[in-house]
Amino acid sequence: MVVALFVAFSLTLDGFLNVDNLVNLVRSVSSLGIFGVAMAVVVIARGMDLSLIASMGVATAVAIQLMRTPVSTPVALLVGLGIVVIMGLLNGFLIAFVEIPALFATLASGLLVYGLARTTVLDGLIAELPGDREFVLALGQGTVFGIPVPIIVFAVVAVLAQLMLSRTRGGRFIYAHGDNAGAAAITGIAVRPLTVFEYTASAAIGFVGGLVTAGAVGGLNTQVIDGSLIYDVLLVVVVGGISLVGGRGSVASVVAGTALIGIMLNGMTIMNMNTHEQDIVKGLILLAALVLDNRLHPRDEETVRQGD
Repeated sequence: MVVALFVAFSLTLDGFLNVDNLVNLVRSVSSLGIFGVAMAVVVIARGMDLSLIASMGVATAVAIQLMRTPVSTPVALLVGLGIVVIMGLLNGFLIAFVEIPALFATLASGLLVYGLARTTVLDGLIAELPGDREFVLALGQGTVFGIPVPIIVFAVVAVLAQLMLSRTRGGRFIYAHGDNAGAAAITGIAVRPLTVFEYTASAAIGFVGGLVTAGAVGGLNTQVIDGSLIYDVLLVVVVGGISLVGGRGSVASVVAGTALIGIMLNGMTIMNMNTHEQDIVKGLILLAALVLDNRLHPRDEETVRQGD
């Protein structure tokens, strides 16, 4: 699908097959790919994190606000990381121990953290990054040997996540958890603490994506929390082939999904399609991917069983 769409746009759209456009395409979707990796961790475990963008947005905005004071960059980043870790711990606790369905727990926690931040610590909708914070700016705008840093960060995050999922005991446990939580618990896997780890790791990876986004544009507009970014992330994961029934997929699926959605968004932008038209196309593609996933991985009484 990626190759077919790339060839079609190359032949039909003026300016698509241009080196600058292609570099900008990859650079622009790098943060989306990082968010996709974060979401993949919980979806493989048969979860869902609708608070991913909210926690990322609040943590990044708070860190940027601290950078506008004499607080050092490492301290500001640690504060932001602390916020997403707390969010991950909260989500994991609500899902694993209180046993609230992940969809509702993360939706509620995302609304809660954004509402609290807007009424207490955030100065406004837009957090502007100071020009003297070179590290964060470099994450979004720098280059290494001619390669944009966002692409490098995405590659590093993807490789580390894939190694964790495929080469560590914890990663294997995540797949087992997603495949059948009850069976995983019976075999001795600590499913509840593992759930907390999954959501905490997802939130931390999302914070990296937030820093890349902020560095690219010199700040963060917190209205992104109310936008469609979370649905773009889900689109990347599902279209890439990570099944919502859990236990299947890999980071390679995220890379494929990111490439497909990036090419599609770039092509629609060149065609001057407005936001609503783009939403229609994305909605149709997401529905088609969900139907296909349901056909390929039908649910039954054993695979749908959860809890211990």
